[in-house]
Amino acid sequence: MSTSNTTAVPEAKTAMDRFKFEVANELGVPLTDGYNGNLTSRQNGSVGGYMVKKMIEAQERQMSGTQMSGLGQMSGTSQMSGTMM
Repeated sequence: MSTSNTTAVPEAKTAMDRFKFEVANELGVPLTDGYNGNLTSRQNGSVGGYMVKKMIEAQERQMSGTQMSGLGQMSGTSQMSGTMM
């Protein structure tokens, strides 16, 4: 069975995982490493949705030539290139 939950750029997996946990923390979602079946669809969706929002903002900034390169300055510590999509 194929899953769509794979990272398009394998080298970015660690940074994406770190970003996901940072976003979950910002939103107050108790995400853990491993099984998270106890979380609601709404909680999981809010993390994914907010990640996408932040990535789009970073890409727009990069395209406009404004400040912040990548996602690192969005959430504090992640260091990823702005070409995520």
